[in-house]
Formats: sequence, C-alpha cells, structure tokens
Amino acid sequence: MTSRRKLWLGSALLYALFVGWYTDFGGPLTEAEIQDFITKTRDRDLGGSASRETLIEFLRSDTGRQFLMFNAVDLAKNPPAIAGAPPNADAQTLIDLYMEHMIPELLSNASHPVVVGKSVANSLDLVGIENAEQWSDGAIMRYRSRRTLMKIIGNPEFYDRHDFKLAGLNKTIAYPIEPRIHLGDLRVLIGLVLMAVTALLDGRLARRP
Repeated sequence: MTSRRKLWLGSALLYALFVGWYTDFGGPLTEAEIQDFITKTRDRDLGGSASRETLIEFLRSDTGRQFLMFNAVDLAKNPPAIAGAPPNADAQTLIDLYMEHMIPELLSNASHPVVVGKSVANSLDLVGIENAEQWSDGAIMRYRSRRTLMKIIGNPEFYDRHDFKLAGLNKTIAYPIEPRIHLGDLRVLIGLVLMAVTALLDGRLARRP
C-alpha cells in the first residue's frame, strides 16, 4: 500500500471515529429508558414551571437526532446567598459554578456550546409575551441526542450545581429545536478541514521523486 493511500485511509478512519462518537446511533429513546430515568429522578426538582412534565413529553417524542437548546438569560442583580458559593457571590459567579460541572459533562458527551454572548440591546421583536424586553446573555448549546441530555441531568451532581444556576437568574427561557439547516455542524466542518489537510499532504507526497 502506498503512502498516499495510507494517508487517505487514515484520514477516513479518523473521521469515522469522530462521527461515531459525535453521533447517537441508538435511535429514539425506549419507554424502558424513560421509565428508568423517571425512577432515578423522581425526587429531583429542575426548578421553573412545568419543567418536569414538559421534559418527559420531550423525551417521549424523541427522534434519536441531535438538537440545539436556545437559552435567553437575564442574570439576577442581587442573587440570594446559597450554600457552597462564596459570600456575596454575584450572578456570574453562581453561573460559573454551575458551568464548572456542565462544560465537562457536555464535552465528554459530544455536546458543546455553539454560540455564547452578551445582549447588546433590548428585544427588537416582541409579540405575545410579557416581561421579555430585557436579557443579559444568550447561548445555544448542541446536544448529541435526548438520550445524552437524559444522561447529563440524571447525574446527581447536576442537581447540586443546578441550585447555583437558579440563584443566579432573574429569568430565563430555554427551548429545544431539531435543526433542518445547521451549517455549523462539526461533522461538516471537521470533514472539510480534514479533507483539505489530507489533500495538501497528498499533494506534497505526490511531488516526491
């Protein structure tokens, strides 16, 4: 086998390994999986309004595909004191304590932030919703699947850290979408970069005597 062929086969194997890790091929959640999750989290409270009932319905309508979670966030100006946080911790400190757990959990499960940023203006388009004029931050998170979300929030440490998040928020809205168009999908971006790098290396090999 020539060096050039080994190069392309190695790149293809590397890409296949990445796609295999980044993609959930398990299909939709089964009712047994959902019932197991319900049992394990029966005494847990996610906070917010109707969040548990909505979450269970979200799991039961699973398609097995990745999804993006849109988050609009307004940080609390005077968050309450909470056990485990530094004295007089501000809202950003509390959110950072929550994300100390979430970021490693997300990355280890092929999930990650897509967009994170500060608000630069009040809501520019607002219809049919109250108290949504002002937001301090916004983020979009990619989850490999609803099975992955279930695994992350089934971890008991999630609930300990989730208290920091609730204390640091004045208000928030988070809702999931399954993208029909997602030009930032890492499977596309990494595939293109890997192909370009491999082609450049192949070109150098081809010019060797």
